[in-house]
Amino acid sequence: MHDALGPLSVVPVTHSVPMPKNLRPDRSPADTAARLSPQAVLDRLAPGRDPASRITHTEHLPPRAGRHAVWPDRIRPEIIRAVQAAGIEHPWAHQALAAEHALDGESVVVSTGTASGKSLAYLVPVLSTLLDGSEAPNGRGATALYLAPTKALAADQRRMVKEFVQPLGNAVRPAVYDGDTAVEEREWVRQYATYVLTNPDMLHRGILPSHPRWSSFLRALRYVVIDECHTYRGVFGSHVAQVLRRLRRLCARYGSTPVFLLASATAAEPAVAARRLTGVPVHEISDDASPRGELVFALWEPPLTELHGEKGAPVRRTATAETADLLTDLVVQGVRTVAFVRSRRAAELISVIAQERLASVDRSLPGRVAAYRGGYLPEERRALERALHTGELLGLAATTALELGVDVSGLDSVLIAGYPGTRASLWQQAGRAGRTGQGALAVLVARDDPLDTYLVHHPEAVFQQPVESTVLDPDNPYVLAPHLCAAAEEMPLTDDDLPLFGPATEELLPQLEAARLLRRRTKAWHWTRRERAADLTGIRGESGDPVQIVEAGTGRLLGTVDASAAHTTVHEGAVHLHQGRTYVVRELDLEGGAALVEAAEPPYTTMARDTTAISILDTDTEVPWGDGRLCYGSVEVTNQVVSFLRRRVITGEVLGETKLDLPPRTLRTRAVWWTVTEDQLDAARVNPEQLGGALHAAEHASIGILPLFATCDRWDIGGVSIPLHPDTLLPTVFVYDGHPGGAGFAERAFHTAREWLTATREAIASCECDAGCPSCIQSPKCGNGNDPLHKRGAVRLLTVLLRGAEGMDATDAMVGTEGAGSTESAGSTEGAGSTEGAGSTEGAGSTEGAGSTEGAGSTEGAGSREVAGSREVADAADAADASSG
Repeated sequence: MHDALGPLSVVPVTHSVPMPKNLRPDRSPADTAARLSPQAVLDRLAPGRDPASRITHTEHLPPRAGRHAVWPDRIRPEIIRAVQAAGIEHPWAHQALAAEHALDGESVVVSTGTASGKSLAYLVPVLSTLLDGSEAPNGRGATALYLAPTKALAADQRRMVKEFVQPLGNAVRPAVYDGDTAVEEREWVRQYATYVLTNPDMLHRGILPSHPRWSSFLRALRYVVIDECHTYRGVFGSHVAQVLRRLRRLCARYGSTPVFLLASATAAEPAVAARRLTGVPVHEISDDASPRGELVFALWEPPLTELHGEKGAPVRRTATAETADLLTDLVVQGVRTVAFVRSRRAAELISVIAQERLASVDRSLPGRVAAYRGGYLPEERRALERALHTGELLGLAATTALELGVDVSGLDSVLIAGYPGTRASLWQQAGRAGRTGQGALAVLVARDDPLDTYLVHHPEAVFQQPVESTVLDPDNPYVLAPHLCAAAEEMPLTDDDLPLFGPATEELLPQLEAARLLRRRTKAWHWTRRERAADLTGIRGESGDPVQIVEAGTGRLLGTVDASAAHTTVHEGAVHLHQGRTYVVRELDLEGGAALVEAAEPPYTTMARDTTAISILDTDTEVPWGDGRLCYGSVEVTNQVVSFLRRRVITGEVLGETKLDLPPRTLRTRAVWWTVTEDQLDAARVNPEQLGGALHAAEHASIGILPLFATCDRWDIGGVSIPLHPDTLLPTVFVYDGHPGGAGFAERAFHTAREWLTATREAIASCECDAGCPSCIQSPKCGNGNDPLHKRGAVRLLTVLLRGAEGMDATDAMVGTEGAGSTESAGSTEGAGSTEGAGSTEGAGSTEGAGSTEGAGSTEGAGSREVAGSREVADAADAADASSG
């Protein structure tokens, strides 16, 4: 164990653009006191609750000295003076190198650590070029486009740029253009702005379809800045890749060839990912030359409670409750903290709990803690951002809407309530503290989940492994088809355009013509409909218009939720939190796109559950694993939300279940699956009574562990386990992407299957529970109520399966131990099948024929959103804060 409690030095970082001062005359004494060292902060956490028993590991990251360079001599002297006025005498070496590539007309990706000055690396060459362009007769001889994944980040960047260029007068004119931009301002932006900051959604729906009105801007476009490009992964990244190809096509139409400047958190093979995203060659700069203050990173496991969950399994204190307590302690100490959470509801819960507890300490403190998430109205988001920048807020419970790049100077610590899905996101969130170079504290609070439990007890998987590769698939036909339609509406498609959009284009065009979406005339394809082609798809994977959340008594709009998440988050009876107030959904009108809610104070939260059936459409690849088979191909998944649970807020105790009557939804996607034979079952000593539980347990655990090997979240993927699947005629376990056409996650699972399933086996075997718990094989999304499950059967089954894997002998497969005190899991039922269904929420209650020929099936939903209680879940709508509407 590293010594995380030694004295920490403070290494000043001078290259950050200054933000407003944080100290205010009305600040409490705790705020103006000298900064506490991370040692002191960690020592004072959770007084009286024995934090040492909760900390499973501490990592001490030492400081690092910086390496300076000089700016290229082609940078305008006015820009150099502006940089120096901001307190930056010399650039770091990676900043100067990035500027050199940009000025040479070469696209570049800067993949360095948080607070390493990536913004300045692209901003200096861009502003210098814009200043050159200001001397053109029309005053706009050069323009630049900045793309951010969230509105908050674009607004923050505009604030920074405006301060930076203030000495230059009106030579550089930055402006935000998104769904919050007033109609009267939009024409000015199109005609006069030189640096337009927007998001991919607005580019897709607003700018590209109206390109004639943007012709002067596109004609002069020299640079396209893509900030936080590591977030463009999966289906979202695939959509953005096609949006950028449409942009390049229109720029060529107007005679420009913009250079792409990308900024990324540390990622594996950033140049490869950047090239797939943009479609152009990209130079990689990953040697971080910036200094870094020391960081103490603690892994924190909440204690077991006296409560029992499903099937009598032990239950740990929830990450939500534990994080709320830690945030309370930190605010009392005057430690400026952001707590990152996995769902909108968890953000609201943590802020409410912290406010209640702070009120008993100091009546002035509750007002200095708030929640920040997607779904808020624009004015609410802006007010919170201002309060955070001025230091008015001491504590903030935030979703990933605040993870990306927003410069929050002066933060002392970061709490991470649950592993965020990827190491890249983990380090991105941890890097929010210490932004001005001081020593900082980061704490990962584990959820009661296989992956989180595995990580806090295997710190090498966090601190000694490289970050993941960014997975995206621009050739996904479900992604490509609507963008071909949009491109044809923008400008008829010709044969010359086909290479730009990828090899799948030629095959898709006749299908689109047969569907009467496109029509071939002479040598080009034309859009045939009256409606806008850009409205065929939402680039964040959502389908349909957002569902509005309306207060029944007043008609007041509280917010929105994606149509794909409505079944699971705003079904009738669902508990909805907004700005600390609790509402219950009275009615969900799917046709009208509205959920009517009324204020209430129920003593519980709700969690939806669903069922799933799966069939194989096509097998692309199949490899033998001994007698068994590992396969990858296309599947069809049918999912239906069937009920919801009511759980106590803090303990997660189940109070009851209510049935729902919602229509099923069908998903065609990509999956990896494996089969075992009767001989393998005999070798694993798994009899027919244990088979359903062994497959089910292996399925749950493999889904929980997959995010270590693919840039996905547990809630992006689903799974099904069937003792006798009608298509394979063998016991089969499926894991599939929860997005139409696939997102690349199942493909990654197929290619890393040996390592992935080995880690799965070890996670199950090393858990100290007897018969299975949420830390190993129980799932928060299981439609069968986590029944049947057979822990030891799953370990033996995976051992035999891995023994047959190509290149792995029996010794390699037999990793870990079967866990002290493990016993045969009770409750197995012959022929029971189970599933973790995609595109929905936690399934409850078995249903006949859910993909099984022999009995009950259940679901674990990929893409489920906004479930509450003791299970924090990812919310895709948090990232969708940038949507153009």
